[in-house]
Amino acid sequence: MLTTSPRLHVRRPSPTTVEFTLSTRPPSTLAVRVLSTLLLILRVVVFFSSILIVHAAWVQSPYATSFLTTSPASTRTRSSDDAEDSFFPSATLSQATHLIDDSIPGRLARRLVSSNLVPLPVLVAGCLAAAYATLLRTHTTESLLVLRGLGIQTSSTSGSYLSAAATRFIPTEKIQDVLVNEAFKGFEVRYYLVVIVEGEEDLVVVFPNLLPRKKIVETVWRGVRGCLWEAEGSWGYNGNQRTNDKWQGGGA
Repeated sequence: MLTTSPRLHVRRPSPTTVEFTLSTRPPSTLAVRVLSTLLLILRVVVFFSSILIVHAAWVQSPYATSFLTTSPASTRTRSSDDAEDSFFPSATLSQATHLIDDSIPGRLARRLVSSNLVPLPVLVAGCLAAAYATLLRTHTTESLLVLRGLGIQTSSTSGSYLSAAATRFIPTEKIQDVLVNEAFKGFEVRYYLVVIVEGEEDLVVVFPNLLPRKKIVETVWRGVRGCLWEAEGSWGYNGNQRTNDKWQGGGA
């Protein structure tokens, strides 16, 4: 319910600019907002619980003891350096760590680690995997921005909140053509939008992750041609037959 089939949204800020956004985000209904809020709370709880368990496992491991054991001279030197250069002094961080360890979630995490109900490597690996899973996106968004006289910009969100969206700008003078191509995906014929870029052997696939249905692909194709080359925007589906035959069957 938190994801849907790809839906197209067209925005025209000006007569020479058009943006096509394809997303699996569902419409913002009351049920979707409630589920999204519950999912956000669950993500926060799972993430911080996983971090607490990993921290408790680290504190109780022999590696932490050897790591934290230092000589008094080095401790004094490090404390003076922290006071001068660090934004958060080590004493403040130590107090915060003790407060977390003495809290109810911290004690529960230490008790879970000490119980040895789950082997420590399995427990730590599971917590790290759970923490990473909370950072994954529940929907995918891809967009195509067309600027007449300048070029086009493609954008695709990553699967995780840890990385930024992948974007690419193609100047108009580098664009040889924009076509609808087709390929087999399993036993199904899929249509996709491609851009032929001058000097590049590979085609630039638009919406490579979502690969929307044919109707959406044709709508975007007509809109792109109409914005880039207004006089040619009324061409039919097989407007450039020679180029289309040349690139027909290229892989996505």
